[in-house]
Amino acid sequence: MKQIDLMKELHVSSDKKIILLVMDGLGGLPGKEGKTELEAARTPNMDRLSRDSIVGLSTPVAPGITPGSGPGHLSLFGYDPLEHQIGRGVLEALGIGMNLNPKSLAARGNFCSLDPETGVITDRRAGRIPTEKCAALVERLSAITIEGVDIIVRPVKDYRFALVLEADGLAGALTETDPQKTGLKPLAVEALNDESRKSADFLNQWIAKAFAILKDERPANGCTLRGIAKDPGLPSYAEVYGLNACAIATYPMYKGISRLVGMEVLDAGDTIASEIETLKASWNRFDFFFFHVKKTDSAGEDGNFDAKVKVIEETDTFIPQIMELDPDVLIITGDHSTPSALKSHSWHELPILLYAKNIRRDMVTTFGEVACMQGGLGHIRHTDIMPIAMAHADKLTKYGA
Repeated sequence: MKQIDLMKELHVSSDKKIILLVMDGLGGLPGKEGKTELEAARTPNMDRLSRDSIVGLSTPVAPGITPGSGPGHLSLFGYDPLEHQIGRGVLEALGIGMNLNPKSLAARGNFCSLDPETGVITDRRAGRIPTEKCAALVERLSAITIEGVDIIVRPVKDYRFALVLEADGLAGALTETDPQKTGLKPLAVEALNDESRKSADFLNQWIAKAFAILKDERPANGCTLRGIAKDPGLPSYAEVYGLNACAIATYPMYKGISRLVGMEVLDAGDTIASEIETLKASWNRFDFFFFHVKKTDSAGEDGNFDAKVKVIEETDTFIPQIMELDPDVLIITGDHSTPSALKSHSWHELPILLYAKNIRRDMVTTFGEVACMQGGLGHIRHTDIMPIAMAHADKLTKYGA
């Protein structure tokens, strides 16, 4: 029996509340003074909480596999990412409230910088242009038309945009155009099977017209497409877990994956402080809260050790306000590791802290990667987190006679 089916069978109602606090890209590698960003950060509140909790390490997908943000969050939510593959385009589109239907094919777009002479990518994020500039460029790209397909382009945040094509017969088995490193030219979209050839042709036509529009722009004189996919139609959180769940996040992609699994996405502003206020205001309405902190990951991808430390420290200052709400279960972890030393996602396990009123405490007194290696939770997979949280919230009944 698959775990999702088991959760459908065993979930029961209780009035207990669960918070899943995700610091995006939390895991790190030793840097200054041999400590990771989490270990170098001053986190008195998470350290204090660890003394009343059980900690361990969690693998997002499988040992040695570096996850994208989509698989990292899917597994946190209890959906096996090796079984359910979700394209980033779907998440970006849903995250900004775009409607997808069976005819829709969605892609995440990144504005990028190209060398005008050679055409190679010099900056995959176009200097992280502001959202206002992204919106102005998207308005220009919205003029693109291609016979036989409806096209919708919307700004997302910073250098990101969402592209949705709608036509009969579109399929999602397609390659991306981002080569994932600078010094290389953007790639063409390639069909991975015969059913996807029509989609590849439409997308390559769109890219050619987009490049013609952007060629004289600076720094965003090009773009790439990633995560080209269709909505897979996952079972909802209410169906799988019987939970009335909400998402508190500032970035569209994480709102998108929350909508994909049927969570209500709340207006949470742009800061951790505003997210905390949203949590407080909605406390009586829900029994599951996905609380997302983005900038740990952004700092890691920028290779900025100190900035990542500061985000972790800022998050720690809000732990007392979270605990004042008296949650029955609180999990603190990340979706994947983003060590600033690597400037990218990595395969390393994630530190995880599980607080509950009926927990078996271990002997760990600080929250960090090395400390979590000694924790009583041991080594688990992200897909184990939801069943463990549900059990500690008295939301699972006995299996078998």
